[in-house]
Amino acid sequence: MAQLTMIQAITEALKTELKNDENVLVFGEDVGNNGGVFRATEGLQKEFGEDRVFDTPLAESGIGGLAIGLALQGYRPVPEIQFFGFVFEVMDSISGQMARMRYRSGGSQHAPVTIRSPFGGGVHTPEMHADSLEGLMAASPGLKVVIPSNPYDAKGLLLSAIRDNDPVIFLEHMKLYRSFRQEVPEEEYTIPLGKADVKREGKDLSIITYGAMVQESIKAAEELEKENYSVEVIDLRTIQPLDIETIIASVEKTGRAMVVQEAQKQAGIAANVVAEITDRAILSLDAPVLRVTAPDTVFAFSQAEEVWLPNAKDIVETAKKVLTF
Repeated sequence: MAQLTMIQAITEALKTELKNDENVLVFGEDVGNNGGVFRATEGLQKEFGEDRVFDTPLAESGIGGLAIGLALQGYRPVPEIQFFGFVFEVMDSISGQMARMRYRSGGSQHAPVTIRSPFGGGVHTPEMHADSLEGLMAASPGLKVVIPSNPYDAKGLLLSAIRDNDPVIFLEHMKLYRSFRQEVPEEEYTIPLGKADVKREGKDLSIITYGAMVQESIKAAEELEKENYSVEVIDLRTIQPLDIETIIASVEKTGRAMVVQEAQKQAGIAANVVAEITDRAILSLDAPVLRVTAPDTVFAFSQAEEVWLPNAKDIVETAKKVLTF
């Protein structure tokens, strides 16, 4: 196995599907010869040609419209929105068109579009580049929303997303792109969409999380272990649809739960996870289900984002409230 960063694993997945299926097309702003802002598509245009991997104008609404038209003609578009903070420019194409395609056509038409986009804080981007807007997507019926937390999952989930016949929003946290390496098989493999993964077994508390907060939650669990607390960390991987079965099984085992997200408390999907837990497992709970989130303000300017973003210390403090309730 190769030791890959997450960005390298994503490139591998794109290359695999471009080889496997001539209907897969990769396009977006600067994804061609330049290889994208983060070099996720580096070398792909040279290998597969300008008809398969190509640049678009700086117009997210145009990228969305192109993806819809291509999907209806039998292609599998993989457009990139350069930063997910720009998604508002293409919301009608995503929520108003792609998400409704199967329902609108009575199942005769599909929108097998995988929209890739970087997001997330901790790398000091300009304003409107780092926003966590995944909750907006998860609240749009008809969309699947995937957020990997590591290189291995990124490759397997992206292969599944591209092969899926429904539109998938595939969000890539910028801080995770090159922050660590992991063994990733060179051969192709898939990870089912809608299936969470228990990253760390535990018996005293369940932490449900996703994206960059998985790594922060594991750090927090390791700190809590020093005080003899056994903490389970669940990586949702797909936030829509949620893997309710894995969440509830964990909560019924530990009796305590908390949800961690980078997004603001009013955003993201933490509130929905808490609601599902209380709906289905309230009699198994020994304490309230608490949340660790960013404050309910717009994303902080880069000088203040380290204070604004949730971290392992915040998770430990909240975990102790749940554990000692």
